[in-house]
Amino acid sequence: MSWNNIIGQTQQIRILKKALETGRFAHAYLFAGPEGSGKESAAFEIASILNCRSSDTKHEGACGTCPDCLRIRDFMHENVEYIFPVESALLDTTDSTRENKRFTEARERYDALLDQKKQNPYFSPAMERSMGILTEQVLNLQHKASFMPGQGNKKVFIISQAERLHLSAANKLLKLLEESPAHVVFILVSSRPEAVLPTIRSRCQTLWFSRVSPADLRSWLQDNLPEIVEPELGFIVNFSRGNLRLAWELMNSRTGNQEETPTIAIRNQALDFLRMVLTPSRFHEAVISCEQNAKNLTRSELTLFLASLMLFFQDVNHRMINPHFPGLNNPDIIDAIDRFAKNFSKPDFLRISTITEEAIRALERNANPLLVLTSLSSELRPLFQRA
Repeated sequence: MSWNNIIGQTQQIRILKKALETGRFAHAYLFAGPEGSGKESAAFEIASILNCRSSDTKHEGACGTCPDCLRIRDFMHENVEYIFPVESALLDTTDSTRENKRFTEARERYDALLDQKKQNPYFSPAMERSMGILTEQVLNLQHKASFMPGQGNKKVFIISQAERLHLSAANKLLKLLEESPAHVVFILVSSRPEAVLPTIRSRCQTLWFSRVSPADLRSWLQDNLPEIVEPELGFIVNFSRGNLRLAWELMNSRTGNQEETPTIAIRNQALDFLRMVLTPSRFHEAVISCEQNAKNLTRSELTLFLASLMLFFQDVNHRMINPHFPGLNNPDIIDAIDRFAKNFSKPDFLRISTITEEAIRALERNANPLLVLTSLSSELRPLFQRA
């Protein structure tokens, strides 16, 4: 990665560059802002800059190709520590066979999350059975802080989801921040900075990251992935709503088939499902479709499925208010949008949006997909009235 690969955040990059160039880089930062805004990517860029072998890292960013940059990318550099909420079994040092089995299984889940992070730099990993960032993790940082860095200028400790620091871990970190060695840089990352211990916040320089604007994301996609064209380009930009994690997932789900990409295919599948739900004679097909979709689509694909409905409902609402509204999420299916607006004259869009968003949140909380889809189907039907 380099500065050029950080999407948006022009002001934030300028501040970080200036601090590096003038030697006024703080010993501890809190990178705060919405989920998927690129905070952790910026933290890893700093870690790479401080350890990269290139001669002009402060201005241009890390080279991304030297052995140090590659080891940082693979989470294997001795100067860079990355911690996030993990299971206590991963930190258990007992030797019994049962505990070894628990450790092995936890380690497999941990490694799977790191692999996912390697595939998507905007993904923030957290183990499902975790109680937060644990005291043992911070004690490990404390131990590693006592050693000088290897090749490179600084040790960099990146703490993901800092709001999830266990209270005892937070107190240990506070002490470490107060007695921080000169060769260590701390970068705490949080989407809920108000939940971080105030005494910790006071010892960090806070840098606020904003949600990436549609224009910045569109520009970056056009410059770096010119093969992504309309309507898929607009759908990715509109669907992600400034969340780079979602945008990255869509970008990497693509195939070589340009006629109907996976993104557009799932959207069309969602619209077929909506037609079944709202056609009285086809509701039994909708129930069967719920079962098939719950079985065949991944949780992230189901989220995209429901979010596609949200974007379609937005388009219908816009066209009902202004028949010439130009900024549609789905301009390639404008005829279907206009037909829907004509056939259903008084939809309760507030309630429709609310229950669809609740369904998306339920999926994100690992609710049963079949129950979520069937419940949504039943709730949607009475909210549409035919003209």
